[in-house]
Amino acid sequence: MSGSLRNGSLWTGSLWLAWRQQRVLVGICAAVLAAAAAIAAYYRSGMLGDLRSGLFDHCDRGPIYCTASDTGTPLLLDIEPLQYLGVLNIVLPVIIGVFWGAPLLGRDLELGTHRTVLAQGVSRGQWFASRFALAAVTTMAVSGALAAVFAWWWRPAADRSYGLFWYENAALSGSGPRVVAAALFGLAVGTLLGLLARRVLAAMGLTLLVTGAVTLVLEWTHRTRLLVPPHTYTSAGSIPKEPMGEKWSAGNYGLITVSGRRDDVMNCPFPSSAQLRECMAEHGYVARFYEANRAGDYWIFQWTDTAVLGGLALLLTAVTVLLLRRRV
Repeated sequence: MSGSLRNGSLWTGSLWLAWRQQRVLVGICAAVLAAAAAIAAYYRSGMLGDLRSGLFDHCDRGPIYCTASDTGTPLLLDIEPLQYLGVLNIVLPVIIGVFWGAPLLGRDLELGTHRTVLAQGVSRGQWFASRFALAAVTTMAVSGALAAVFAWWWRPAADRSYGLFWYENAALSGSGPRVVAAALFGLAVGTLLGLLARRVLAAMGLTLLVTGAVTLVLEWTHRTRLLVPPHTYTSAGSIPKEPMGEKWSAGNYGLITVSGRRDDVMNCPFPSSAQLRECMAEHGYVARFYEANRAGDYWIFQWTDTAVLGGLALLLTAVTVLLLRRRV
């Protein structure tokens, strides 16, 4: 019984110390979240007011800009602040990794204060778990809340010519469950590098490089459709092709022969007309095609990124746990 109480007391003390060390960061996260929610409420209210005014009632869904009937100028909602929130969510793993993950173990190791804690009977596992658990729970809560704020703010303007389409960076990478997985990945990277470098500034620099590089690589996979291939849409030249609408074009258009060979669309650069049909018949083309990701692929992108980033976060955390005995 006494051993159990002592162990519980050690856990309580370790958690209390973790809270003391991280409470400023928790407070900053709460302040950022409150500010984001307040800004979202203000601008979303203005957005709804503009939509209720009737100014956009004649606008169709799709990528073609809707214009004012009197001036011909494009009609757009004020989505710039929303895009800023999306950018914040995209760089969140870098911020969390650099300013929270890197010092999480690195500061104690650099100053040697971990020896005092371990001398009180706290195990390496307890020392790590108490710090990482608090940081991870706060990271999940804040990143999840920021993603939810973005989704709530974005919904009235989603996939509209006057708003923000699902495949734009701010929406595709700044919303959904990937934001949470990315934030945890940043925390895991910083924590591991803090353990390895044992110097906070060095760990922060390395974390910046790693998290920044992974963020850029994932953005590259979106643009190249490496992980989520586009769909191919075909149509005969005698009828109009299916409109792009909310799809995300891969930039690949062309013509298809009987053998299945794909040629450049400029071989028959005509709209759906007699000229197009004549040109296709002359060159042996049986159909046109274009490649694009449909709007439903948003969730495929989301869960693919979440799996990649979440898997890396789990792997890096496991490596950190395995290295504790050697590095501490």
